[in-house]
Amino acid sequence: MGTPSVLWNVAKKCFTVGLVSLTVSDRFASIVSVRGGSMSPTFNPKTNTLLGSLSDDYVLVEKFCLQKYKFSHGDVVVFSSPYDHKEKHVKRIIGLPGDWVGTHYDVVKVPEGHCWVEGDNSASSMDSRSFGPVPLGLVNGRVVHILWPPHRVGSVERKAPQHRVSSS
Repeated sequence: MGTPSVLWNVAKKCFTVGLVSLTVSDRFASIVSVRGGSMSPTFNPKTNTLLGSLSDDYVLVEKFCLQKYKFSHGDVVVFSSPYDHKEKHVKRIIGLPGDWVGTHYDVVKVPEGHCWVEGDNSASSMDSRSFGPVPLGLVNGRVVHILWPPHRVGSVERKAPQHRVSSS
């Protein structure tokens, strides 16, 4: 009768590992795939549709910034789409609450509790220019490192266009 106890021990260990993994990915950090060319050249500088997910960048997303919404201009963040909360986007923060952001056609004030995000490749990016300021509550974390592909491993640079933003 040793087999049931072995199975029980394996099941308990798998359950424990699952809980720990879920807690870490929910509270501290997670790994996210970046698809498409909207953040090129920061991510996916050579987007190839034939390779599909083999050419995607995988990034480390830290979530400590969510405790008090500690973001800075130029941070790259992962957030849920304002239209479909199951869909995730990766964009750069251009404006924070109270900032005035210049677009091609207008100047927009970022409301409290929101941020203005844009892709690095403006020609192929669906961002705040399309759907407006993003509520900070939709932000899932800040991208801090590229983990894959191996030749691109490194930290993500924080850069923001200063000529388009003014603080109030």
